[in-house]
Amino acid sequence: MRGSRLHSLLALAATALLSYTQFAAATTSSNNANIPGTRISARQATQQSCNGAPELCGRTYDAVTHMGAHNSAFVRDASTNNSIAGNQYFPATRALDDGLRLLQAQVHPLGDGIELCHSSCALLDAGPLGKWLAGIKTWLEGHPNEVVTLLLVNGDGKKMDAAAFGRVFEAAGLGKYGFVPTNTGAGGKDEWPTLRSMIATNTRLVIFITDIAASDRYPYLLPQFDHVFETPWAVTSPTGFNCTLDRPRTASWAASGPRAAIAAGKLSLMNHFRYNTVGGGSAGLGTIMFPASEDVAATNSPETTAEDASSAGRGTLGAHAERCVGEWAGGKPTFVLVDFYSEGPALATADRLNGVRTTSTSGGGGGGGSAAGDAGGSPSPSPSPSPSRPPVTGGGGGGSSGSSRDSGVAFGLVVFIVGALVML
Repeated sequence: MRGSRLHSLLALAATALLSYTQFAAATTSSNNANIPGTRISARQATQQSCNGAPELCGRTYDAVTHMGAHNSAFVRDASTNNSIAGNQYFPATRALDDGLRLLQAQVHPLGDGIELCHSSCALLDAGPLGKWLAGIKTWLEGHPNEVVTLLLVNGDGKKMDAAAFGRVFEAAGLGKYGFVPTNTGAGGKDEWPTLRSMIATNTRLVIFITDIAASDRYPYLLPQFDHVFETPWAVTSPTGFNCTLDRPRTASWAASGPRAAIAAGKLSLMNHFRYNTVGGGSAGLGTIMFPASEDVAATNSPETTAEDASSAGRGTLGAHAERCVGEWAGGKPTFVLVDFYSEGPALATADRLNGVRTTSTSGGGGGGGSAAGDAGGSPSPSPSPSPSRPPVTGGGGGGSSGSSRDSGVAFGLVVFIVGALVML
């Protein structure tokens, strides 16, 4: 009981402790504060561009690599007191502006509604799901040539059913955009249309949710593990990334590994984010995991082992992707999830996998952003009601401010642990 109580205190205190280093965030490098938006070339202006590149229009949805923001609703910025639980430096609609086309988030029941909460609503509460979805709807309306994917994790404990989610999606006005795949192919494989076709029919939103059953009333709410498999997510070392099938573990098609799953028409999701840990079982402490931001520029780097012999050892995104393509017999990841997407830049790896030319320094093809003004200026503002753009406060390209902040986090956690142990 004592260990459980301390574990809860640690989780609740982690966010508050990060305020110790708020001053460091104010001195963030301006190099990270400005992420150029995608610039539209003359060629693109004369032809349709789908998810940032004309070349992607004729490809089927499952033949495109969609770069995504892991825990996209949970931001590490001034609005959350630079919460250690935050996985991104920018809000979800800004991620869409910058070129990402996959947004993942975790939800929990709260009262009669569905709340965006990271691990628990006491740790980091990003508000009602419906409000977040309303911003995404506004963004979709302002970007008619973009196909967006949502992945919602049904939080631990009480699971919500498709009806509960469906009511929220309908209230947000997103149901009409929801795409429903058909199972008309050999062996019951999902049949995915081209991006151009999805755009033409205005069914431009693909929605996966964990731990729900398929619903006749809300057929666009897709049970994730009926369609998608994932690589391991609880990675704590740069050498820990791999391409094995981690989830689901009970599906009949999952038993033979990722190659068989891809052959069965399942979509692949490559998790590429790393955690730091606090605690390890001593003195009744559980292990608390929080996003590793101190070396995220290396983690999200597009470098591959062919370009840099140390890339695999550093756990770069480029090396991880190349490994999976090789182990999956040429099957590239359909989805990629990263923390702090603005670092790396992560989108460069999606561009490489998609075989498209990057149209900005923040990436393009894996889902290009909106047009920007003059070089070096800020991207066009999002039409969604997202907050003003915060400075990027990560490590890597952010210089010393990122590491100073993370050092402050570590110091605060140590002080809290020692104090808590003394109180026991």
